[in-house]
Amino acid sequence: MKKYIRFFGGLISTQEKWLNKMAHNGYRLFKTGKITYEFEECQPDEYQYIVEFVANKSFKSEKEYRSFLEEMGYTVFYKNINLNFSRYKLVWRPYGSGAGQISSNPGSYNKELFLVEKKNDGKPFILHTTNSDKAYYYKPIRNSWLSISIVFIVLSIWSLIRNNTISKEVIIFSLIGFLFLLPVIRYQLEIMRFIKASKIAE
Repeated sequence: MKKYIRFFGGLISTQEKWLNKMAHNGYRLFKTGKITYEFEECQPDEYQYIVEFVANKSFKSEKEYRSFLEEMGYTVFYKNINLNFSRYKLVWRPYGSGAGQISSNPGSYNKELFLVEKKNDGKPFILHTTNSDKAYYYKPIRNSWLSISIVFIVLSIWSLIRNNTISKEVIIFSLIGFLFLLPVIRYQLEIMRFIKASKIAE
């Protein structure tokens, strides 16, 4: 058994590549913690992984989706995006849909991702099959990054107005805000690509 300390935050594709690399090297995910991953030995490439963003779902729809995936024969692990260790927490997620805008602990808080495991049967491992489904899936991921970016840009503007000068705070908040815009642009381009492909298919 191997135990690794890793924190990927919102870097979904990076985490997915790492899990599949571990599987390629003969290690199957066994248990997850806030910053830990535990693996047991298996045959190289015996398992495949997809990291699924579910932070926009309500606690009820998240549980229903997990049950659906497990009925399909997949193994599902919860994983956190943030590093908050408080016992009780209530968070507003502006990128969520319906009841998915409110996240609590206990509840869906610190369960923003599904690590979905499938035994490798030689067939492609895909959870979203159509281009329109893929575009729809990426929208809340884009919006989650956009929400963080807006917070820092607003802080930058507020600091500028309060101090009436371009201070160190203004520069730092601006840089962080624009840094978080990079994944927004990336996911927006993906969304546009899938929407275009969907229209061509029609």
